[in-house]
Amino acid sequence: MTGTLNRVLLALSGLVLLVLGGSVFAVGLGAKSPSWWIHDGKKDVLLSTADRQRWHDEGWWWWAVIAVLAVCLLLALGWLVSALRRRRLSELLVDSHDEESARLRGRALEQAMEAEAGEYEGVSDAKVSLTGRRQSPKARVRLRLEPHAVPADLLERFSTEALAHARRSAGLGELPAEVRLRTVGHRAERVN
Repeated sequence: MTGTLNRVLLALSGLVLLVLGGSVFAVGLGAKSPSWWIHDGKKDVLLSTADRQRWHDEGWWWWAVIAVLAVCLLLALGWLVSALRRRRLSELLVDSHDEESARLRGRALEQAMEAEAGEYEGVSDAKVSLTGRRQSPKARVRLRLEPHAVPADLLERFSTEALAHARRSAGLGELPAEVRLRTVGHRAERVN
């Protein structure tokens, strides 16, 4: 959901900036501007001296401008941080029952779970990603099922086998998982 929202907001803001910047550029090069446009020709400025000094004597004006710009800056920084934040867990801390903890690469555990789930009868593809914290990870699993697969049986097998093996091997008390099941698209068979 966040990725889709991020792409939509980027596309809309890019489109608005492209239209405004392109139209200002075109008018600056001498193209005829529409009647509703905010400036008329090459020598016209976006904000005239009267427009810039209209609110000069109002004490609240500059505080409002600064507040709006600060909110826009904070929203942009929040957007940047959320886009740069890593969603996947890079490593897990495994209790090795001595003074120190071992580190397990998150991708290695993901691949082990994918390989085990991919061997089940009725599963055509398995994708696993670990999220959360190093001490309390969560698994997001996507299983693509073949048409003859029984979803309840595969879900039960995944939770008692692959998920249990991953939990034991990583030394975790619990490993919550969100499993999404999808079917592989196939053509209808003809009956004669």
